[in-house]
Amino acid sequence: MRNLVVLLGFVFSLSAFAQGPFGFCSDELETFPVLAQGREKPLYVLATDSIRFITGEKKVGELSATEAFCKLSLKAFGMPLNLPVSVRVDHVDVKKFLGIPESEHSIPVEQLMPKMDLIVGELRTLKENNSYKKELTKVDARLRTYEALISGKLWTVPAVNGQEVKFFTLPEYLSEERLSTARGSGNPVGALMAQAKEDYLKAKGDHYLLELKYFKWNLFLWALILSLSGIFAFVLTKNRTFGTVLTVLTIGTQIAAMTLRILISGRAPVTNMYETVMFSGFGALIIASIITLYRKEISFVLAGLAYNVLCLMMMKFANGMLDPGISPLVPVLRDNFWLSTHVTTVILSYAALALSWLLANSILIRSALKKIEPADYRYQVELTYTCIKFGVVLLSGGVILGGVWADYSWGRFWGWD
Repeated sequence: MRNLVVLLGFVFSLSAFAQGPFGFCSDELETFPVLAQGREKPLYVLATDSIRFITGEKKVGELSATEAFCKLSLKAFGMPLNLPVSVRVDHVDVKKFLGIPESEHSIPVEQLMPKMDLIVGELRTLKENNSYKKELTKVDARLRTYEALISGKLWTVPAVNGQEVKFFTLPEYLSEERLSTARGSGNPVGALMAQAKEDYLKAKGDHYLLELKYFKWNLFLWALILSLSGIFAFVLTKNRTFGTVLTVLTIGTQIAAMTLRILISGRAPVTNMYETVMFSGFGALIIASIITLYRKEISFVLAGLAYNVLCLMMMKFANGMLDPGISPLVPVLRDNFWLSTHVTTVILSYAALALSWLLANSILIRSALKKIEPADYRYQVELTYTCIKFGVVLLSGGVILGGVWADYSWGRFWGWD
């Protein structure tokens, strides 16, 4: 009888918090500390990553990711909260398999959950690791993430014992024992969560909130705006001073964004496709700016800005291919010196070769439009060759450094496996 009373009181408390205008499930939870993928981070980051992975969107209806994450987690306690959650599906053949019209890009989770065994069975029959299997695997992972979310297992809560911090899932943390001790507060759930956050801040500080600032400030979007403005300043206004200032501001903004990412992750930002694209665009702009200083030719910095814009646009809009989340490295790659030297050198070589690609295409286009004199053609080709020389030297150095890193990590310089 006592357990039933406690449970009923708990559910009533949750209902009050979940529904109130300034209640439990609000954006105030954005700063709550959680543990996910081996890193401590704000709930905002975990919620945004989880909702985006499942739905492909940053919101669920009118609810922010944090509010939706919270309310879906409360389903673990029997809360009658029905949210319009749809699972993202992109592949045409996967849509046919699941009975989704080609014009649709998602399916309501209530319709997809009964097909989970069908998906698992189909995956077992597929031998070739093609795009169809990859998309079906992703759909399966999205469903499992949703199941973990509504069971409360994605949301972890810190429990502090002295200077030691241990994280529990939401159902584990909101135990009968803890709720009983907090019943006198009137709002036991809110009191427990507030106390957990306060104890965590006293024990470990608020360094984890740096990740919240990184995502909230959206510095790469500002860098994109500055890069586009720099191109317009150079091409349309012919004002080199204004264009140069905008280029410097772009570089400064991207340095600030990457510095934040390094401070958060504790490593060089060159470990996945998102970071490769990010560093490639930045590297191209740096190389182009250095060459422009020596050659006094504006074509280089224009190519650098153009390539940087392409990379920043991919980072901003190609979220289906590029994941902006910060994830831990696999153990074999956890050596910051070789990671920083080898991978950075190789990506800078890609940046230099990308500059030569842009310059070469600009020569071809201008030649086709009769905008370049035959006498000037050789000079323009020489500008392209300058970038190729930078790229080849950097790529050669990167390959050598890669062999050294392989020997350090695996005990051999090279291996086709």
